[in-house]
Amino acid sequence: MATGNTREKYLQQITSYYWENGYNPDSAQMERLAYFAKLVVEKNEVVNLISRKDVDSIVENHIFISSYIAKYIPEKCTRFLDIGTGGGFPGIPLAIMRPDLHGVLIDSTGKKIEAVEEFIDKLMLNNVKAENSRVEDQEFIAKYKNSFDLVVSRATEPLIILLRYALPLIKDKGHLMVLKGGDLTEEFQKAETKYKPRIKKSTIYDLHYKPTNLRNVKEKKLVHLEIEK
Repeated sequence: MATGNTREKYLQQITSYYWENGYNPDSAQMERLAYFAKLVVEKNEVVNLISRKDVDSIVENHIFISSYIAKYIPEKCTRFLDIGTGGGFPGIPLAIMRPDLHGVLIDSTGKKIEAVEEFIDKLMLNNVKAENSRVEDQEFIAKYKNSFDLVVSRATEPLIILLRYALPLIKDKGHLMVLKGGDLTEEFQKAETKYKPRIKKSTIYDLHYKPTNLRNVKEKKLVHLEIEK
């Protein structure tokens, strides 16, 4: 169970990651991220939000990497959808780092969404809400059609599936940004073959960072697709 001391440890860790990578972090944002880490670890005792073996690495593998991608999000984006948010990743860290963004965090597992709603309430985030639904459900599509200029995901779904989910929900133009790992060549080619007319620009960022992933040996990547209907 996470304690007050654990929260302080998380704060030191997340702040250190930002300092070491050349950022002057906002202390209030770092406090919120540390509190979020504590909440997730506590809730993980009763709801499977992250792998048990990942608990000790929650800051690097979940909190930091989810918040770090905020720097890649185009400034003009205003509304985002987080597909398969699980325990609130990357949606809650993004909402903390970019309070100008308004987001919907969707997951089909009710217990996870109940946990995310609790996190949102305790973190006093007024720019995001959670939805217990499937992104492909017609009711969800009808409710949010043409609503978002940014779709994010840390889910394991292939890019070709995420593109199919995203296209009805974005405005005329939008961005799909997905945290991925490993070799994406085949997955990327399949998506591009099917949706080439819709993909206007594609970029894959290697998410290397100090001190534990300097040469990106952990193969953390952010896929950024600029798409239009």
